[in-house]
Amino acid sequence: MGSRECTACLKSAVSASRGHISNNVTTPYRVERQARDEKPDSGETQADCIRRFRQKRSVPILNALKEWLDEIAPKVLPDSKLGDAVSYTLNQWEYLTRYTEDGRMPIDNNLLERDIRIFATGRKSWLFSDTVEGAKASAVICSLMLTCRACGVEPLAWLRRVLTELPQRAEDADITDLLPFNFPKTAAA
Repeated sequence: MGSRECTACLKSAVSASRGHISNNVTTPYRVERQARDEKPDSGETQADCIRRFRQKRSVPILNALKEWLDEIAPKVLPDSKLGDAVSYTLNQWEYLTRYTEDGRMPIDNNLLERDIRIFATGRKSWLFSDTVEGAKASAVICSLMLTCRACGVEPLAWLRRVLTELPQRAEDADITDLLPFNFPKTAAA
């Protein structure tokens, strides 16, 4: 679920029940900040630690929110802003709460939305690519840059290394070591 859609729907609900919604929407984000600072137990991965923390702290908050939404759903007008917000949230509940099952998942998809904004804003510009090959090359470069970002690698440093290394290799050489997720961590951003 997109954070913008959820935020927009829930903002309309805030005016109807400001304290309840506001607390139940902002509290999981506070829990997330605390979960990132939590130290794993011995033998536990960071992702397992975050999952355990979410299960202990976020799930009860989300369960209380779900209970409240189930309680008010039959009482609100379905075509009102509040009705839309309640209906949307209940229909998306499985996706909204999925992050609590996996410590590697972010609480929302804001990073992804930020990354795909490049495509949305560049869409009109790309209509003027001279050739199909040029458009494909642009898409490949953009994809590699976003992969660098996702791997925590500085895109310019990665590109500099790749453009230095590639000409020195045989045409049929294995280049998997040059992919962003294999880039040396010393060059990470």
